[in-house]
Amino acid sequence: MDFTILTGMSGSGKSKAIQTFEDLGYFCIDNMPPALIPMLANMLDAVKDKFSNIALVIDVRVGDMIGELLDQVKRLREDYKTRLIFLDADDNTLVKRYKETRRLHPLNASDGLLSSIEHERKMLKKLKDDADYVIDTSAFSPANLRDHLMDIYNGKTDAENFEVKVISFGFKHGIPVDADMVFDVRCFPNPFYVPELREKTGNDKEVQDYVMNNTSATEYLKKIEEMIDFLVPVFSGEGRKMLIVAIGCTGGHHRSVTFANKLSDYVRTLGHTSSAIHRDIEI
Repeated sequence: MDFTILTGMSGSGKSKAIQTFEDLGYFCIDNMPPALIPMLANMLDAVKDKFSNIALVIDVRVGDMIGELLDQVKRLREDYKTRLIFLDADDNTLVKRYKETRRLHPLNASDGLLSSIEHERKMLKKLKDDADYVIDTSAFSPANLRDHLMDIYNGKTDAENFEVKVISFGFKHGIPVDADMVFDVRCFPNPFYVPELREKTGNDKEVQDYVMNNTSATEYLKKIEEMIDFLVPVFSGEGRKMLIVAIGCTGGHHRSVTFANKLSDYVRTLGHTSSAIHRDIEI
């Protein structure tokens, strides 16, 4: 089993960080008392085929018990691959974040927030000194922190792990409610009116050739591709993991299916995950 112990200053981004570990498939526990680590390790050891990667957030919310954490980490390192990650930020950033969220500092010193931060730094100094990674999040957005952790753990960045789902549909059956954007391809010649193509779909080469044998259709697809090129880094930069593009024609059998297949193929050439879903093709 691999253990990651995530600690650091309150307001430094630990709650955002644990979401990254969840996305990486880690079994995560927030606000874990250090004294329970040996018991947890023994329990998970019995089912390590299901819980091979564990991430624990342990900080000053556990009070004076935080003093036990370093000893527990040293014991873990004797039996398991263990990484101690310390998240930090400068005082001004921490104060700003607390004022934005209007939450109380866990120590809640009577002489103010800065005093609480100062006391917390003293409590956590030994942990910071012993950490495998100290990450200063002062200038980080949530997406920056996520990418930094992904890099440490050899995971893909959000941009590399981004998925574009392309849905073909028929307007007469309604627009997909979960679509981020909708494109209408009813303006192009309809294979439905070609007898030998009517019973085929946009999954068939003959239909695809008919639909794309049109300068305007080819240019339209190119414009959609250019928009996807632009939007993927924008969406992933904000922490989004998926873009849902809906392409509609009248019935959802020919033109929309063709465009959806072509667009999904293009997205995969960019290195992103993509799937074409033909919602109305059987209707």
